[in-house]
Amino acid sequence: MLLLSEATLASVQLIEFAALAMEVLAILVIVAGIVYGGARFAIALLRRGHAPSAYRDFKSFMGRTLLLGLEILVAADVVRTVALEPTMQNVATLGVLVLIRTFLSWSVIVEIEGRWPWQQAPGGRDQERQPKPAAPPGTEARAG
Repeated sequence: MLLLSEATLASVQLIEFAALAMEVLAILVIVAGIVYGGARFAIALLRRGHAPSAYRDFKSFMGRTLLLGLEILVAADVVRTVALEPTMQNVATLGVLVLIRTFLSWSVIVEIEGRWPWQQAPGGRDQERQPKPAAPPGTEARAG
């Protein structure tokens, strides 16, 4: 049996603790998002009384919360697999987990935005991030 040095054992324990902490954080993010989102939904229903827009906002918020939680879980899996036991079986298992979680993330994005992540948003919302071209000389709005 291979004996690990105390320093190696300590680093393995630290990495395992970090991965566990990331998993706990992901769970807390999801649970806090459910509680906070549910409260916002209830308040919106009471104030606005317009269920469709309140539901749409709630669904969008919950989707973003789930996406964040999934991203943190993937990061924890990567840390645990790559840092602790990078065997072919563990890396293959990690690959399958990442594929499943990526599919779930895409499904949530489709549910929230009504489009695949690689498709342009309706109305060119993706273009808002790009700088707008300058107006031709002489066509600027005059202050006055």
